[in-house]
Amino acid sequence: MNTLREYLAEMPAPAEQPRVTPISEQVQRKAVSPASSVHDDQIHALVQRLFFRHESRPVRHVGFASVEASTANATLCQEVAKTLAEEDRYDVGLIDAHPDSVPLETQLQIPSPNHAPTTWPIGPRLWMVPRQTWLQNACGQRITGQNLSRLRELTTEFDFSILWCAPVSWLTASIVQACDGLVLVLTANKTRRLVAVQIKDQLSKAQVPLLGTVLAERRFPVPQGLYRNL
Repeated sequence: MNTLREYLAEMPAPAEQPRVTPISEQVQRKAVSPASSVHDDQIHALVQRLFFRHESRPVRHVGFASVEASTANATLCQEVAKTLAEEDRYDVGLIDAHPDSVPLETQLQIPSPNHAPTTWPIGPRLWMVPRQTWLQNACGQRITGQNLSRLRELTTEFDFSILWCAPVSWLTASIVQACDGLVLVLTANKTRRLVAVQIKDQLSKAQVPLLGTVLAERRFPVPQGLYRNL
């Protein structure tokens, strides 16, 4: 299988990408959040910066991909989609764009109607879009232009869509062409800054707009004085 670097080497020289504002908020998993209100505030801030504060162009359909293969970002995608839907003004699609993994609805324990390969509602103005809707044969390493065209059509059925993508690779770079850009999910105390910079440069060469980064699995130390109260 080609590496991302080999794949990008075959790409044409990129046109200059419009400048976008990076996402500075650091989002951590709910399991390690010191308080749910802090976690919710950070998700809300992420949504506001990502979708509603871009001056150069509108952002409506976004892929989330981790740098580390071991970093789970399915819950983050679900939380972002739910926050958008809670605005009660937009229809939001939560799309499984990871072609080679346990289905997103299975990971998130979302009940499916008889496992039918179709879109179904999972909340007010929030829809689950399984991978079978755009990748019928579910063969992870054989993504065709027809598959990507279908994925792009699915995003247009919603005001906003969140695409759960595979860890960054040549395959991810192809799939993200179906949306407005990519958010990189970095892992606290694991993702090296040099690696993140290299991936950023490679995505730029592949003409994949990088909309920002979020930090996952960040642990906040508990002040010594609080231990007696735990």
